[in-house]
Amino acid sequence: MSLILCIETATKLCSVALAREGVVLASRDLESEKHVHAEKVNVFIDEVMKEAGLPLKELSAVAVGIGPGSYTGLRIGLSAAKGLCYALEISIIGISTLHTLVAAARVRGASLSGTCWPMIDARRMEVFTQQFDANGTARAEMEPLILDPTWAQENSPATVFGDGADKALELWANAGITVVQGVRPNASAMAQEAERRYLEKAFDDLAYLVPAYGKAANVSQPKKRTV
Repeated sequence: MSLILCIETATKLCSVALAREGVVLASRDLESEKHVHAEKVNVFIDEVMKEAGLPLKELSAVAVGIGPGSYTGLRIGLSAAKGLCYALEISIIGISTLHTLVAAARVRGASLSGTCWPMIDARRMEVFTQQFDANGTARAEMEPLILDPTWAQENSPATVFGDGADKALELWANAGITVVQGVRPNASAMAQEAERRYLEKAFDDLAYLVPAYGKAANVSQPKKRTV
């Protein structure tokens, strides 16, 4: 019987869930503008294990969201997942945060029709997105995208969701695109995919699994002080 810990920290949501054979036993979610991942992820791990009355040594694997999304959030989640896997000598399963968004929409019973675009906020009017069909199958690669009326008109009809979609409600209304508000990549929504990967033994390399950030970091050098 599999027991999988799921961790998702790619967005402003810090989310942890524990699932046995794809059924969620306990979960914790906190969405905050303050990016509380560093202080909350290990607390949430401890809480879900205690709620389920199970020790960490019973874990079969750890599933972790690999983005795209926040650089800091992704590093924190992946570091926590790798630390547990190394210590417990168990496998790691990296899951796309966009795939988890689609799963979260389906879990909510959202009516997904036509082309589906899960969207993760990448600041301003930019998002990370990927094209899926109504059954949740990816039809294209992930891409960073700047939202504008032209894109909306060219891709209508469609369904959009995620924090990247929620920030552009006026754009969708004008283009006739359906938006499902409030969908977030909860760790609970990772449970079924994590279980499938576990049964297929489709694990990732613990040493080489890295986040899919979505785009290169925009790093600037500090200005030199003048004496």
